[in-house]
Amino acid sequence: MPANRPFYRSLHFQVLAGIFLGIAMGAFFPAAAIKMKPLGDGFIRLIRMIIAPIIFCTVVVGIGTAGDMKKLGRIGVKALFYFEVVTTFALVIGLVVVKVLQPGAGLNANPATLDTKAISAYAAPGQALSTVDFLLNIIPETLVGAFAKGEILQVLLIAILFGVALTGMEHGHRVVNACERFGEAVFGIMEIIMKAAPIGAFGAMAFTIGRFGLATLIPLAKLMGCVVLTSAVFIVVVLGGIAAFHGVNLWKLLKYLKEELLVVLGTSSSEAALPGLMKKMEGLGCARHVVGLVIPSGYSFNLDGTSIYLTIAAIFVAQATNTHLTGWQEFVLLVVLMLTSKGSAAVTGGGFITLAATLSSLGTVPVAGIALLLGVDRFMSQVRAFTNLIGNAVAAVVVAKWEKELDEARMKDVLEQ
Repeated sequence: MPANRPFYRSLHFQVLAGIFLGIAMGAFFPAAAIKMKPLGDGFIRLIRMIIAPIIFCTVVVGIGTAGDMKKLGRIGVKALFYFEVVTTFALVIGLVVVKVLQPGAGLNANPATLDTKAISAYAAPGQALSTVDFLLNIIPETLVGAFAKGEILQVLLIAILFGVALTGMEHGHRVVNACERFGEAVFGIMEIIMKAAPIGAFGAMAFTIGRFGLATLIPLAKLMGCVVLTSAVFIVVVLGGIAAFHGVNLWKLLKYLKEELLVVLGTSSSEAALPGLMKKMEGLGCARHVVGLVIPSGYSFNLDGTSIYLTIAAIFVAQATNTHLTGWQEFVLLVVLMLTSKGSAAVTGGGFITLAATLSSLGTVPVAGIALLLGVDRFMSQVRAFTNLIGNAVAAVVVAKWEKELDEARMKDVLEQ
């Protein structure tokens, strides 16, 4: 931020102000605050509107300029390997913390008496994607359909195929240059939309507090604390350790991404910060083709915060309903969650649907117990999204470093500012 620019003109200050105003309105004027929901929804829809073209242009230009198909395949394999290892750490840490703190112990909830009407939309059969369905869902029914629906992985697949096809064309560089110019225009649109981020954060936070109320946190404060503590430990110890090992100061990286993190905090959606994250990571010194492949795929395969939440939520329900799980049953639950969590971003209400589908398929934990989570899920979604965003930022740096596609001198200059 320039020295002569007033602090109140900075986006991160405005978003923070919007969050606090939303909390205040939700606490003191809940009826009016609930009506602010369209402000948050509208901002997220504006962001989603440009996600598909940004991913398409970034990936096509990245592949078109890289030109080495073996390199792209290597990046993809390394990224998936990293995603799997780190999300497994997230699941295991979540299991350890929830077993030690036991946030559900003493609630003595009876599954037969719980109101399951509110969770029927999540637990309905056929709404969760199996592994095969998830993989098939990556392939769009039509070329245009992927962009119309805004399916991240479908758009990514089309962009990869399009970029590869251009590398084999005699005049493919002309199309690549056109995509680059178009991408610059879309990023220009993003900068315009981001001016509305404070309003979006205000509307989303006002609705959340007004609709659910801070009072709903009290009965499940231990569960909330467990999720927050686990996420904090994961970010500081695991992600901080990985970043430090690869020569990156996590605190400085978070400071660099402060605007995106505040947008996530205000809207409870990591998707709202996806375009900004891609631009920031490229500006940090990560090669464009690395950012274009790692960040969008990470939004489906590298959901660290969601993995932590799913483990804690599943064991919490077991503890709250006095359901004893053997060590083997916990291991099976962990393995199934590791697989099903990959599809949680592909459907609306993905975290709840994944949890409901997993509990239903295993039959060891009563699915009716997730009704206990409804009151605080919106608040926990902020922690999930926050952790997911940081996890994908670190992933982009790590994979770029592995591929020697990280401009470390530039990264140092940017993070020192």
